[in-house]
Amino acid sequence: MKVKKNDALPSKNKKLVEKKKTDQNLGREIAVELKGVSKVYTLHHEKPTFVEQLFSKNKREKFKALDNIDLTIFKGEKIGIIGNNGSGKTTILKIISKIVTPTKGSVQTVGKVVSLIDLTAGFRPDLSGYENIFLNGLVIGMCKSDIKNKINDIVEFSGIGDFIYSPIYTYSEGMKLRLGFSIAIHADPDILILDEVIAAGDLDFYRKSGERINQMFIENKTIIIVSHLLDYLKKNCNKFVVVKEGRIIKSGGKDIVDFYKT
Repeated sequence: MKVKKNDALPSKNKKLVEKKKTDQNLGREIAVELKGVSKVYTLHHEKPTFVEQLFSKNKREKFKALDNIDLTIFKGEKIGIIGNNGSGKTTILKIISKIVTPTKGSVQTVGKVVSLIDLTAGFRPDLSGYENIFLNGLVIGMCKSDIKNKINDIVEFSGIGDFIYSPIYTYSEGMKLRLGFSIAIHADPDILILDEVIAAGDLDFYRKSGERINQMFIENKTIIIVSHLLDYLKKNCNKFVVVKEGRIIKSGGKDIVDFYKT
């Protein structure tokens, strides 16, 4: 009796093959996939006294920010994540960005991911803005030659001027945000992650940053954005996810926004 090729595969591998075929038949490449993702935080309150440590049980609270999230995002999709404050929206973004590690579950991303959640993360205050461009650029996946080719554009877009040669600790918060944003958008990401619409710097920079983000919406970038500006999301996104108490309760097209409003 001959053994069929697929029958010779372990059951786990067979499932992977079947899944791959399903995705290929859809003709869509997966950009982000979350499977069974949960995130639990430990909340620390007042520091216990020595006596309480001896005679009391551990009173540290556990807070489940995400509860068994499954989410598949295809290349080129523009995803709007909506929900009330504290529902888990930003935690999803941080897990996709690898800023936070899930307590349980798996996260897969394909391509260069750039997050605009914390634009100044990774800056060294003792280094100049110029030096931090190289440091931050390498952290988010740019190669050294690419940074060299784009550094003049990064500096010009940021509007930092001669401060680019000064230590970061001399910068205002607005200047740091502008530099961080400029580095991020010049990294040419495959997946762009936004937590609310960027409002860094003065009105001129706000206009420039908005135009650049809108350009990325037009291009075949995968964009994941959290915002309370529902009209903005409805205009720019083609898929929506509603999060409530750490769970995805509904997903779909633009009608999901109307569902959320009710």
